[in-house]
Amino acid sequence: MEMSGVVPFIAMIVQQLAQVGLAVVAKVAMSTGMTSFTYTFYSNILCIYFFRKYRSAIPPLWPAFLYGFFLLGIMGFLMQVLGFLGLQYSSPLLSTAILQLVPGFTFILAVILRMETFEYKSLSTMAKTIGTLVSIIGALVATLYKGPQVFGISPLNTILTTPSAWAIGGLLTMICSLIASFFIISQAFVLKKYPAELILMLFYSCCVTILCAVFSLIIERDLNSWSLSPHSRLMAIIYSGLFGNVFQVCIGAWCVRKKGPLFVVMFHPLGIVIAMAASIFMGEIIHVGSLVGSIIIVIGFYSVIWGQSKEWQKKEKNLGSHNKKMPLLQDKIDDDPEVNI
Repeated sequence: MEMSGVVPFIAMIVQQLAQVGLAVVAKVAMSTGMTSFTYTFYSNILCIYFFRKYRSAIPPLWPAFLYGFFLLGIMGFLMQVLGFLGLQYSSPLLSTAILQLVPGFTFILAVILRMETFEYKSLSTMAKTIGTLVSIIGALVATLYKGPQVFGISPLNTILTTPSAWAIGGLLTMICSLIASFFIISQAFVLKKYPAELILMLFYSCCVTILCAVFSLIIERDLNSWSLSPHSRLMAIIYSGLFGNVFQVCIGAWCVRKKGPLFVVMFHPLGIVIAMAASIFMGEIIHVGSLVGSIIIVIGFYSVIWGQSKEWQKKEKNLGSHNKKMPLLQDKIDDDPEVNI
């Protein structure tokens, strides 16, 4: 395999490492007294800094687009705050595993909104349906059942061993996954009418930052949650700015262009393995519920992706057969002197 063929594999592994690292550093920062509101606020401030140079490229905006951006901002605010709050109550492993529900939830919402037809006789549709149900069952197992200890060593760090409301954390992360699915579908609608991803990210980050600041000032009474001391908080914020949304969006977009969307999503469960290794290293005890639930989620995830890949192949095949007919039509047009310019 040539080096150019290896680079996308390395890029996706790095992306998954960065994503799990983001969960770990967020857990570390919030364990020192930061809240999900303040952590989200600082993370999005950095995103605005990175995207500020695109302000001059903003084309005229219609009110409908501003409403769409604001709606995405609200969903992004809920998604990030609930995601970090669920992480605070549980662990990087549980959060990473449950986030694999997003493809299944997206499929359900697409069917409800009639963006996708439910063909009960289609093998791909049945694979996605069964995979979604299996993933949800796996998430419930990981959330509601801990069971005996499977892995665990003397912790090098006790950050992840503090008692936590495991079930609350899991349920919050499931709600975060559902909102993420709404966000993906809404984003597709907005980008179809306004195809400017970087401008969308700028407005999105601005909206999330403003909402976080407002709600934090109303809800949070402890000013210490805004402090960037100790240094672990500042390092976590810098990490989230460097390897958070901006980095992962760029890597994901580049790999989609090089290898296609299926290649990118196939790497997502790798994050569960990385999160498990990171959790053990940081001192978390791995229980039967987390392990079994994660395995069930991965099985359901790949079932959904398999069904989606079959539909992509079918669409590409139909598109290819359509394009083959076009040259014949073009030749006929070119041969007719009445239609030549």
